[in-house]
Amino acid sequence: MRVSTVTMFEQSVSAMNHQQNELLRVGQQLATGKRVINPSDDPRAASQALAVSQSIAANQQYMDTRITARNTLSQTDSVLGSVTDALTSARTLIVQAANDTLSDADRQSLASELTGIYETMLGLANTTDGNGNYLFGGYQNSSPPFVVNAAGEVEYVGDENVQELQVDATRRMPVQVNGDSVFNSVPGGVRYVAEAGDGNTGTVTFTGPSVTNPAHDNYGDYFALAFQVDGDDVTYTVNGGDPVPYEAGQQIDLGGLSITLDGVPEDGDTLAVGPAEQMGTNVFTTLEKAITALETPIETPADQAAFTNTMNTTLRKLDNALDNVLTVQASVGAKLNELDVLDSVGSTRMINYEQTRSDLIDLDYNQAISEYAMRQVGLQAAQQTFVAIQGLSLFNYM
Repeated sequence: MRVSTVTMFEQSVSAMNHQQNELLRVGQQLATGKRVINPSDDPRAASQALAVSQSIAANQQYMDTRITARNTLSQTDSVLGSVTDALTSARTLIVQAANDTLSDADRQSLASELTGIYETMLGLANTTDGNGNYLFGGYQNSSPPFVVNAAGEVEYVGDENVQELQVDATRRMPVQVNGDSVFNSVPGGVRYVAEAGDGNTGTVTFTGPSVTNPAHDNYGDYFALAFQVDGDDVTYTVNGGDPVPYEAGQQIDLGGLSITLDGVPEDGDTLAVGPAEQMGTNVFTTLEKAITALETPIETPADQAAFTNTMNTTLRKLDNALDNVLTVQASVGAKLNELDVLDSVGSTRMINYEQTRSDLIDLDYNQAISEYAMRQVGLQAAQQTFVAIQGLSLFNYM
């Protein structure tokens, strides 16, 4: 078989080109730190690395979303803490106001302080986040959720929804609290409140109610007491039932409850005893009534009785409101704790993803450096071989 000079030259150039390409490939790997630079380098590893990279991107997005969720929840927690302080201060003022030794001027002073707390709470209820969105408006977060209506009363005009964020692959977390659940709600479970009628003219006051038998068949019902006075004959009815004789200092049992009444009623006076959610849960309305009572001069025993009853009702409602806010705040705190756990899990997951991708496409420098040196030797050998081959000629032997 005859091997032409052209064939030998072509084979030698091809060998040098191959060694040159391999040397460049290893050099590029060393420069980038990646074993797989192009999908053609290792199609299977490149495909798996792409899937892992997508998982890393999704995990990073969840981490960023948790930052947003934490910021919103932390601000909500801070505002709820301020609301708790305001309610505690309001309750302290009501306890002071219930002191019978105070004068009208003293009560007026307390009314001014309570008005300041009222305005503070209204401002807290309309708090905005860093983007100008209202924290407690639900989806209606572009306008104040609490407004003063034509009657001069504060009402909630937001919606019942709460915004949610996808904080992990399988967890969609509510990151808001709508204002209705904070400022116009009571904790779960039956909590009774007593309230005297607005038109009462007698001197009946109440103490309680207290729970005596939660297993009673009528426990949880609403009870309306109405007084009838016919000369010296004083009676009352419960929910329109049969008249029952009334005496000052009398303890009345109502479906597993006990309430003590004192004073003398006038005909037509009323008293309502019912679950807290049926007795008015708007904390602003509660404060408005308390402020009005503090600003009203006490001139007669009937005025004193009305004031005492208002203070008793206000205390019970403020206690319920405070418990409700604390319950909501505890829920927010639980979500913040959950975010911490999800962050820890997400960080561990990210490390695992990065390690998996590194195993697939990252470079083993020791192996690459050895291969680079070997490719240099191979290229030199190919070049020397070519030099030796091109010097072969029959004329050298003639």
